[in-house]
Amino acid sequence: MNAPTATLRIATRKSQLALWQAEHVATLLRQAHAGLTVELVPLVTQGDRIQNRSLAAIGGKGLFIKELEIALEERRADIAVHSMKDLPGELAPGMAIGALLERADARDALLTSSAASLDELPRGASVGTSSLRRQAQLLAVRPDLKIEALRGNVDTRLRRLDAGELDAIVLACAGLIRLGLASRITARLEPRVFLPAVAQGVIGIECRGDDLRAVELLAVLNHGGTQVAVDAERAFAHRLGGSCQSPIAAYAVLDGERLTLDGLVAEPDGTRVLRDTMTGSADHAMALGHALADRVLAAGADTLLERLRTP
Repeated sequence: MNAPTATLRIATRKSQLALWQAEHVATLLRQAHAGLTVELVPLVTQGDRIQNRSLAAIGGKGLFIKELEIALEERRADIAVHSMKDLPGELAPGMAIGALLERADARDALLTSSAASLDELPRGASVGTSSLRRQAQLLAVRPDLKIEALRGNVDTRLRRLDAGELDAIVLACAGLIRLGLASRITARLEPRVFLPAVAQGVIGIECRGDDLRAVELLAVLNHGGTQVAVDAERAFAHRLGGSCQSPIAAYAVLDGERLTLDGLVAEPDGTRVLRDTMTGSADHAMALGHALADRVLAAGADTLLERLRTP
């Protein structure tokens, strides 16, 4: 491609992690396209404004991306950088995912004030998280734990732990690593017992589907293996038709041409966890996601999800 001359504008949230991700994408684009000028368009989203209520109560993670998509629609930005786990199953009309960067550590991280592991937390310990997925899996393993709502940026969450308000908190490994805070991780929660969110650890870049220039600029950044895994995980969640009130998790691992997908649906209180796994061809990642979802639905997830969707 000839050296582009026009500026490429990146819509991003203003949080420290979001800005890191946007700057990272900007650097990759400059390296891939000599002469390309890239600038950030920082925005405050509805999800950032409302910090005193759970995501489930205010409409889910999609509130972190609405303003960014509006900036794309109004041509105030050309691309938007997201944590892929924040994107709903269906994109807004006219939008497309131009690239997925190679997945970072997808695991959840346990950060504690003293205990060395989840098992070693004292009985009745308070654990901070506003994720129903994390809550359900924590309570499935440790029903004695007291789950406390935890919103805000990473620094805000760490301050509550350090101030002794909480015995532990659960965050994504990828975000902590990207912010240089890997040393704060007490234990990494392995997917075999604690499934991460759909597309956790993946940075996604959104653009208008008809913006051929942006589509072409982004294509070189797309990581094929990550694309396959995310396609399977998002297909699983989409077929389930879950919402922010639905504790759903999925994690796909690519081994050569074979793709193994683990998925679960759970009661928010952890009293029931429906989990299954399937392996299939990487060439049919979405079909694998749909098939696993159908199996979980048949095992009882349909009635569980329907009840959670009922006000």
